[in-house]
Amino acid sequence: MEKNKGILFIVSGPSGAGKTSLCGKLTSIMPDLKFSVSCTTRMPRQDERDGINYLFISREEFVKRIEQGDFLEWAEVHGELYGTLRTQLEAFSNSGISVILDIDTQGALQVREKFGSAAVYIFVLPPSLAILRERLEKRMSNTKADIDKRLETAIREIRQYHNYDYVIVNTVLDDALRELQSVVFSQRVKTNRINHHWIKNTFLIEEE
Repeated sequence: MEKNKGILFIVSGPSGAGKTSLCGKLTSIMPDLKFSVSCTTRMPRQDERDGINYLFISREEFVKRIEQGDFLEWAEVHGELYGTLRTQLEAFSNSGISVILDIDTQGALQVREKFGSAAVYIFVLPPSLAILRERLEKRMSNTKADIDKRLETAIREIRQYHNYDYVIVNTVLDDALRELQSVVFSQRVKTNRINHHWIKNTFLIEEE
């Protein structure tokens, strides 16, 4: 059977919910699903590598790319800029490869305006705000003021969960990973994503 067209999976959730870890683990066990590396103006954390976790660029370069229309979506989050390059997604799409994006709710809204229901939208929740605070506190780079700011943002973002197709509560990472993988599997075999031309030719089905 011919391959289905690539699918665009959008994953959002508050900082500390675990969406980045989920996306990373999922692409490591599903080599035919690619992670879209976003651009950002923030400094890399200790365990992050340029070109793997993010493309770390200056604010000046980011603004220049905005003016050139290089981004499919971009947003300012906690004073830093984040964006998805059009060229990266187009390269995957032209090859029929499915892509997963780890972006905030602002970026997801921009993607929805362009792709509508053609993309799949997944929201990752922490078990509670108390646990979310604990996770943020474990990041040595986060100050108390930064944590408070991120929790305020989290509440605003969580209010938008109903704009997504799926909601995954990340209590245990491995359980949440299985749920995320199930979403990808189910989307790949939906009737509206099957190659109907291949079915008609293979089984000699005439047009009704």
